[in-house]
Amino acid sequence: MSNTALYVLTVLIWGSTWLAIEYQLGVVEPEVSIVYRYLAASVILYLYCKIKGLSLSFKVKDHYLFVALGLLLFCLNYIFAYRAQEHITSAMAAIAFSTMLWINIILARVVFGIRTTPRVLSGAFLGIAGIVVLFAPQIEVASLSDGVFYGSLLALAGAFSASCGNMVSQAAQKRALPVVEANTWGMFYGAVLTAIVAVAGGHEFTFDATFTYISSLAYLALFGSVVAFGAYLTLLGRIGAHKAGYATVMFPVVALALSLAFEGLELDVTIVTGTSLVLLGNLLVLKKGA
Repeated sequence: MSNTALYVLTVLIWGSTWLAIEYQLGVVEPEVSIVYRYLAASVILYLYCKIKGLSLSFKVKDHYLFVALGLLLFCLNYIFAYRAQEHITSAMAAIAFSTMLWINIILARVVFGIRTTPRVLSGAFLGIAGIVVLFAPQIEVASLSDGVFYGSLLALAGAFSASCGNMVSQAAQKRALPVVEANTWGMFYGAVLTAIVAVAGGHEFTFDATFTYISSLAYLALFGSVVAFGAYLTLLGRIGAHKAGYATVMFPVVALALSLAFEGLELDVTIVTGTSLVLLGNLLVLKKGA
């Protein structure tokens, strides 16, 4: 599959998962829903590997990377993301998560020594300005106990954890570890680690047997986890984490469109201006000659 196809697939699926996560919140604790999601995803990938004859046997040192991948990308990342959406809309969470673009740029420089260009930095600054404008109304009246401010911080923490997970995945692929098999183990470890967090937090493993919960869980497990992570991490291995992070450019657009349609979000000058700056900044980073 071409890089363009992988990019489009990632954007369309992950841009919509922010809304699907909304339907996971309420009856079941977020950590428990994440366990169900990644346990199901790892089982799907396990069956796929067995059907395709792909070996899941790896050295112990490889499993260290898989555990790190599970912790950062499939555990902490989503605990922060799910908890954030208890306080802010899916569109706002997706916009905050787009900061992963700049975190990837910084970590790629620190971890792999990959330098950025002035054009990339200019685009990053434009995007940061957009985030500030977007959240300015909430920041002006926010306090440490304010739900919106707290939700925004959780979303940013999720973006940082995901970016660290990107570095782990890129390191794994540099060691020629295959994406599908690595994701199978990573998602399994992510489910186990999240289960430990859930038990430590005193959360009961309940289940919401409604169509809305089950269908959104199935979508998140199959498409949001198996398909989207497969596409994104393959793209990451080909072009590097600092460039693959550009896929986050369209998450807010897809999420905003869905939030307008299903969550009753109303457009105002702040949202339009902030989102435009984020998208223009990311476009400058993504497209040469922009």
